[in-house]
Amino acid sequence: MRGHAWLAPGLIGAMVLVATWMVIAHSAFPADHPLHISAFWMTLLGKFLCFAMLALAMDLIWGYTGILSLGQGLFFALGGYLFGMYLMRQIGRDGVYQSDLPDFMVFLDWKALPWYWSLSDSFAATLVLIVAVPGLVAAVFGYLAFRSRIKGVYFSIMTQALTYAAMLAFFRNDMGFGGNNGFTDFKRI
Repeated sequence: MRGHAWLAPGLIGAMVLVATWMVIAHSAFPADHPLHISAFWMTLLGKFLCFAMLALAMDLIWGYTGILSLGQGLFFALGGYLFGMYLMRQIGRDGVYQSDLPDFMVFLDWKALPWYWSLSDSFAATLVLIVAVPGLVAAVFGYLAFRSRIKGVYFSIMTQALTYAAMLAFFRNDMGFGGNNGFTDFKRI
């Protein structure tokens, strides 16, 4: 264990403080007030906080346990993708094709949403899914990997292979995740 074990909880507390301040400064102050945060800075600081969470996750898995996970980005991306699904549902009929379906589903000739999109219209359900889905994927992979006593460089290769397999799955248009077209037409972010 390192001598600066207090650092991770302090960083988490600082991130929560910055996120709270950002929301208050963006919504409570008028646009001409010096403490108001513009939409540009709000987006930029939000990205910084997201990548700080990814860095903390990498520090915990690699720095404290010594396990090099080359697939850590997969779990981060799953959470981001689930929130992207929520945002696509919030667009509604404001998209290019003015359909209840996301635009990529319309030009891929989908007639209805797949079952795994059913909870993406609720913010509360999406927040639960953002934690539960990556956690479940990580738990299943971790159980299989550690039960088989995979360690060292082989574990790193396995995590990289899992990330690559997930990338190939998400690039398929017939799975309903947007394929290589991705999510389009974010008008109200």
